Amino acid sequence: STRTRTSFEVAGKRLRADVVNVSPQTSSVTKGETLLDTVKNLEALRADAIVMRHPASGAADFVSRYTRTSIVNAGDGAHEHPTQALLDAFIMRREKKRIEGLVVAICGDILHSRVARSNALLLGALGAEVRLCGPRTLMPRAVESLGPTVRAMGRIDDAVAGADVVMMLRIQTERLAGAMIASTREYARTFGLNARVLALAKPDAIVMHPGPINRGVEIDPRIADGDRSVILDQVEAGVAVRMAVLDAVVKAGDAQRAPA
Repeated sequence: STRTRTSFEVAGKRLRADVVNVSPQTSSVTKGETLLDTVKNLEALRADAIVMRHPASGAADFVSRYTRTSIVNAGDGAHEHPTQALLDAFIMRREKKRIEGLVVAICGDILHSRVARSNALLLGALGAEVRLCGPRTLMPRAVESLGPTVRAMGRIDDAVAGADVVMMLRIQTERLAGAMIASTREYARTFGLNARVLALAKPDAIVMHPGPINRGVEIDPRIADGDRSVILDQVEAGVAVRMAVLDAVVKAGDAQRAPA
């Protein structure tokens, strides 16, 4: 991910850390090394923190059980993306001065979205009403299990009506196992955010998107670049939030490793 990887690197460098980027293509994983062996070797190199993005759900949690190095989950499969939810909540609170009581509509490919899952859990815990909306084929089962304030909706008009925040999600074509949507044109017509749909939200509603954007599919370019969009503010906030996360986990790791 361009945004996540780069913002973590910038965050580390602004904290004056030595940042090393290890990609799967240039690591020993291509030679058959297991994920756990890779992490244990990085631990032996005295890494203070490992920021991990992995296609398998639960990968970060798994390796954290076997290392004393601090592990930061930068996205695991279709499971979660915790720091994205933190920066999204930061922007909402900055723009709306609160989280509790907000109505947040998250629309798009909910089934494959770790962003949707992490936001639903965090925002729900903070007292927001979270509306998850998408085609039936792209909605997970038991959405309400994510929290008592989380609701599933099948029409974008209903989800956006009266919303304080409208967050659009990308159609993740690289994760689609089959034809889950008729076409991108049909998707844009029924689930895309355009001026007519946005008019149903509150007059001061903000528009968000975790990126990358499929312009003209999930969102009209004029809205993505409009005065209600905070999409680039999300990118900017990502550095500050991830600086705070790295600082917190490294300090916690130092305290844990300190002799009694």
